[in-house]
Amino acid sequence: MMGPLAALLPLEIGLVRDRLTVDGGRRAVGLLVGSLTLGTVLGHALVGPLLSLLGDLRATLFVLAALAVACVAVSFTAIPESRTRASGRMDWSGAALLALALVVLLGTVSRGSAWGWLSAPTLGGLLLAAVLLRIWTRLQLSRPHALVDVRALARPQSAPYYVGGFVLGAVVLGGQSVGVSFMAASPGDEGYGFDLAAWQISLYGVAPNITAFAGSALCAALAARMGYRRLLLTAFTVVTVGYAGLLVLHTEFVPFAATNDLIGFGCGLALGGLPTVIVESSPADRTASATAVYNNFKTLGGSVGGAVFAAVLGALVIDATQTPTLSAYLTIWTVAAVVCALAVALQLLARRPEPSPRGPGAAVPATSARSPRPPGTPR
Repeated sequence: MMGPLAALLPLEIGLVRDRLTVDGGRRAVGLLVGSLTLGTVLGHALVGPLLSLLGDLRATLFVLAALAVACVAVSFTAIPESRTRASGRMDWSGAALLALALVVLLGTVSRGSAWGWLSAPTLGGLLLAAVLLRIWTRLQLSRPHALVDVRALARPQSAPYYVGGFVLGAVVLGGQSVGVSFMAASPGDEGYGFDLAAWQISLYGVAPNITAFAGSALCAALAARMGYRRLLLTAFTVVTVGYAGLLVLHTEFVPFAATNDLIGFGCGLALGGLPTVIVESSPADRTASATAVYNNFKTLGGSVGGAVFAAVLGALVIDATQTPTLSAYLTIWTVAAVVCALAVALQLLARRPEPSPRGPGAAVPATSARSPRPPGTPR
């Protein structure tokens, strides 16, 4: 039921790019990502006390439903319609085929540990997903109004940033449960961890999200000084250093927590910077589509990262138990550091030019939905 929420951020970014100037749009993208992060923090932090206060699960859910209804009202009354519309027709068959391929791929990856990574269902699912994606790619390349501009996606100037989104999803979404289980472990029983209670872990989990919000909110201001390319290089370098730091700072809680806060800040910078770079390299009428593809890469990274990390935790266990060993966590943090370092290397090789102050993010004059501006036409 929450699936459509994944489309909200791309649509919001498309609207702010259409309505605001370059600088205003860049600030807005960072604030939108930061608001999403902050909302997640508040939701996790407040829903427990709200349930305790009301004493009823249905009443708590009604409060959340009321917030969603309020957003519907705001959307109708306060959010202006876009002025730049894409030409052509909606590629429904391309959308259906892509959805089917992603469901097969993500479903297979999520069940890989249960089925066995070399089992027939897993290998068959991965092969079927690859065939479907291959067919979808050929269809997209042959259509004048394709759902996704595959050629633009594969350009050396933009591909490293989509890969960066995949890596970011792997370490942010896929690694969420790793830190929780490590902090819950008892030094007396497992030989590592901090033996924290559930409420302590929940309270600690707010801090990295707050630093992520700070990073995404400061993204535009920092990029104005150093440029988006350097900002993203810095962001992934910070995350790399953070995960490398966990390898040596996991024995004491304060250094462990501070290192995770640093990782959160680097992830916030990347969460705010990647959509901006991708948006400003796409035509004005394809903004939401390009951002949606980035979101799909991030989600795919989260599914793959979660499956891989779960497989490591399940494979490296203490004798005759299902409890992961310390080496399992060290392996995961090493993998995270390595893939973030590879993202840095790819961005260095890309040598993407900085978005121009009067480039694709500039405010777009109003156009009619009946006579849309063709993609690529100078504004």
